[in-house]
Amino acid sequence: QLQLVESGGGLVQPGGSLRLSCAASGFTLDYYAIGWFRQAPGKEREGVSCINSSGGYTNYTDSARGRFTISRDNAKNTVYLQMNSLKPEDTAVYYCARAAAYYCPGYDYRKYYYWGQGTQVTVSS
Repeated sequence: QLQLVESGGGLVQPGGSLRLSCAASGFTLDYYAIGWFRQAPGKEREGVSCINSSGGYTNYTDSARGRFTISRDNAKNTVYLQMNSLKPEDTAVYYCARAAAYYCPGYDYRKYYYWGQGTQVTVSS
């Protein structure tokens, strides 16, 4: 069964850090770019970061750049999102998703065919 499962979310104070994990089963991540997205209530789903199949290329949207780091360990079939200097506006459900190609196709969610269930990140004092 093909699955993506996010974990690592929770409640953190502003300025704190979390590391999200995206574990794949039923397929091998090696051939696919993986994106991280987030969605807050009442807002559109927005892209956060993307990493290509080998890990040699990464991309960040403006809100994440400089604070978040995406990485992957293909031997563990897992992609990570290290989130530092968290702000209240980072509060959202975070999703990982598999792109249809080895390269990052941008952040149109229709170009990512498989999604995890999401993990809640809440940044609050």
